[in-house]
Amino acid sequence: MTEEAATAEIATQRQRPDLLGMTFLGTIAIVMLAWIGALIWGAMALLNWLAS
Repeated sequence: MTEEAATAEIATQRQRPDLLGMTFLGTIAIVMLAWIGALIWGAMALLNWLAS
């Protein structure tokens, strides 16, 4: 195997874990946004309840 082929194989092997990591980070970001949105919604609902 030439050096170029070995380098290309290493790059191909690294691409899949990077994609998996990006998917994992994207999922965490979506869950965090949903959690923060729920906290804000809950705070607004509580304040509306207190003010009424």
